[in-house]
Amino acid sequence: MLVLTRGEVRELVPMRDAIELMKTAFAELSAGRTISPLRTVIPLPDREADSLYMPAYVPAMNALGLKSVNVFRRNAERGLPVIHAIVSLVDPETGQPLAVMDGTYLTALRTGAVSGAAADLLARPESRVLAAIGAGAQGVTQIAAVCTVRPIERVIAVDVNEQALDRLREAMRRDWPEFADRVETTSDASAAVREADIVCTATTSRTPVFSDADIRPGTHVSGVGAYTPEMQELPAETVARATVVVDAVDAALAEAGDLIMPLEKGQVSRDHLSRELGMVASGAAPGRTSSEEVTLFKSVGNAVQDVVVARRAVDRAHERGIGAEIDLS
Repeated sequence: MLVLTRGEVRELVPMRDAIELMKTAFAELSAGRTISPLRTVIPLPDREADSLYMPAYVPAMNALGLKSVNVFRRNAERGLPVIHAIVSLVDPETGQPLAVMDGTYLTALRTGAVSGAAADLLARPESRVLAAIGAGAQGVTQIAAVCTVRPIERVIAVDVNEQALDRLREAMRRDWPEFADRVETTSDASAAVREADIVCTATTSRTPVFSDADIRPGTHVSGVGAYTPEMQELPAETVARATVVVDAVDAALAEAGDLIMPLEKGQVSRDHLSRELGMVASGAAPGRTSSEEVTLFKSVGNAVQDVVVARRAVDRAHERGIGAEIDLS
């Protein structure tokens, strides 16, 4: 069985490749050619944590596996990453364990990449300013992905925690130096959003992290942080007036408080939330139709993302002789 570290996954799957993998994976998902049950969540309220288990099978990409991801919010106080994860792959021909790898970076990579794919399909081509709200590991790759697909000149990273912003700046210098000099930081979300062409949110907030009044016509919004019915990082008013695209309708309506809350209050209809990213990627549904339109992509994450990136990493590792082989017997 192959074992891959964080650095090896990063080397084997560049952001541009991950973005294209997301388009393909979600097109397969929307076409009904994948299997990805809703994630199993084990809440640990006494530890302010959630442990999540996410399996998927993508036949077209020969990818079968499982991600275990743990979100421990108190880790921020301990100086540790809030998210830890591993991804394991199984040989779809024999059922034998194929690989295990760091899933913490892979999760950040694929979450950034899906926002990159959404921005590529929905944001205005001339978008120049990105506001990234939430300075955790997910925020870093949101920035890298959007800068990969659009000519971003200014990145305004937003967080109320100055230490988180320091870590983001360091992570950008270490992992994405080509974009690091575009980053400025602030705690003022409203000011950042008012200047932005693209807004990315990657938080676990239970209340909206910006005001709908601050969203300009033509803005594209990606919300990738809130992933339970109780979380809400996006204003209901923005959801109601935007052209909404989701990663997967069933999962979004089961897990995304950003959509569930306005739906339950009658602020939007279910039809308003029926367009999937895979439909836009395949041409089965339109994306942006005007320069004044506000577009919104909401993702709660899907294990198809993890297994296709993991499969690409494994295939390239075998080609290049990267990684460690271990014998479980």
